[in-house]
Amino acid sequence: MKEDTVVALRQPGSFSDDPLTDILRAGARQLLAQAIEAEVEAHIAGHADLTDAKGRRRIVRHGYLPERAIQTGIGAVTVKAPRVRDRDPAATGGRIRFTSSILPPYLRRSKSMEELLPWLYLKGISSGDFSETLAALLGPDAPGLAASTITRLKAVWWDEYEAWQRRDLSVKRYIYFWADGIYFSPRLDHDKQCLLVIIAADALGHKDIVGMVDGYRESTQSWKELLLDLKRRGLEAGPELAVGDGALGFWKALGAVYGETREQRCWVHKTANVLNQMPKSLHARAKGHLQDIWMAETKAAAEKALDFFIEAYGTKYDKAVNRLAKDRERLLSFYDFPAQHWKHIRTTNPIESTFATVRLRTVKTKGCLSRKTALAMAFKLILSAKRKWRKLDGSNQLAELIEGVPFKDGIKLTKNAA
Repeated sequence: MKEDTVVALRQPGSFSDDPLTDILRAGARQLLAQAIEAEVEAHIAGHADLTDAKGRRRIVRHGYLPERAIQTGIGAVTVKAPRVRDRDPAATGGRIRFTSSILPPYLRRSKSMEELLPWLYLKGISSGDFSETLAALLGPDAPGLAASTITRLKAVWWDEYEAWQRRDLSVKRYIYFWADGIYFSPRLDHDKQCLLVIIAADALGHKDIVGMVDGYRESTQSWKELLLDLKRRGLEAGPELAVGDGALGFWKALGAVYGETREQRCWVHKTANVLNQMPKSLHARAKGHLQDIWMAETKAAAEKALDFFIEAYGTKYDKAVNRLAKDRERLLSFYDFPAQHWKHIRTTNPIESTFATVRLRTVKTKGCLSRKTALAMAFKLILSAKRKWRKLDGSNQLAELIEGVPFKDGIKLTKNAA
């Protein structure tokens, strides 16, 4: 008899013969049922002293609602919600109703599922592929996964963005700003969309998204409107330091709205701009010399390293050197701030790393997003990324910056040192 060597592969989403998944679902059903039962008993016990006109307990159990399936991260979990009856609904105060906080009425998906849907879309899964993708993750019977779900989600995202744009900022105090203009093509047209983004660090060292609008390129007017809107909503005090690239629009607007804020040019942008004016054969060596500048322990040492770069490359590559020399002071502003903050304030990396995902999403959708959808999507992405943002090192020194304590080469100056 010929032996069959063909191995049957299980189709994605086929979980019916998976013992582990079956055990997890059974356990989830049992735990969910126990939790809801405990919630019902607590509700009834809380009203045990109430009686109806015949002297009976007023709040009693009354069977179960029809069974329903809740979509979770391990697939569908079926559950029956208990009913509770008020025997005297006409009593003073009206009918006493029971609403489960664990299993609200009409719930069909767990919170983790609600977060999974936008996450998949934002990470590049097109709405047309939703059913197939989620069937592979959660089983073939996953409900409510039509493309219309994404349409509703995008409308919700826009409403959330507009509410966020109107939030009060009067109780906020930000020490650092990171500002940048993020370009991508929502419809692959000639005019790329430019999102003007400001991320900030507050007095406790926590990073926050402060402003994000669809601007006209990186014009002074667009940046000024964004900064004035922040001020109008209560952000009267500007940051101690703003970090950004050499785009003139932001710096002119910053000077007009928050004139006392110090400027720090982004070293990542500056390095790229300088190297673009030099042959590729020199990039590795020149990049090392540029790194010697911003990695120097003191401002004096950084000045010497910068002078060396100008002398070494100025004769042949004057355009590259001029790009460095014109922002000399603004490239070294970070030396007047705590050394523990240097790695945070020398670049606009908090913005660049976050919006790499936005660019990926627009590539995946082949530029089919509208400008409004792209803005709402970017807003949701940056809120998602915010959960993983690191707190600033040396956050205890932020209060000293607010009080005006001076720093030199990253070290706090005492009266004796001054």
